[in-house]
This record gives sequence, C-alpha cells and structure tokens, in this order.
Amino acid sequence: MAELIAAVDDNPIWSDQVTLYDQQHFVTYARLLDADTANADWRDVARIVLLLDPAQDPDSAHRCWKTHLERARWMVTVGYEQLLENAELANQRNSAK
Repeated sequence: MAELIAAVDDNPIWSDQVTLYDQQHFVTYARLLDADTANADWRDVARIVLLLDPAQDPDSAHRCWKTHLERARWMVTVGYEQLLENAELANQRNSAK
C-alpha cells in the first residue's frame, strides 16, 4: 500500500509494466498530477511533494520532478489498465476457489 510520504529516487525506473516503486508512490503521483492541474510552480512541488530542496540543486530537483510527473501521467493513461487487469484476474481466481 502507498504511504502518505514515500521517499523518492532521483529517477523512477522506467518500465512498460507497473512496478513496485509505482505502487509505493501512488500518493506521490496523485499529488504531482493535482499540482500540475493547478499549474503549481515545479519548485514548490519538488519541495512539498518530493521533499527536495530546489535551491540546493535546481537541475537535479527539476529532473526528479519532471521524471516523476511523466511517470504519473503514464500511470493514469496506460498503467492503470494493468492494475485493472490484475484486479480482474485476482477476482476470477478468488471466485474459482
């Protein structure tokens, strides 16, 4: 289950499958997407959501924010389908018991 605040890697591992990292960062992804919809300044989002200090290393903080936002967008356009398929398979297995 996703924690309210999960530590983030500099760059999420890119995969065409939903990863454990993705599952651990559902809340982070949701917060990034909400902030993006609100047109929040990336520096504020990096500081509040990713717990980074953009003043200390702006390039690294920006890259981390950008890659996580890209992954969050992937999750809501592609990755969620895998989650639904997995849930359906689990339900079928449980019904067969």
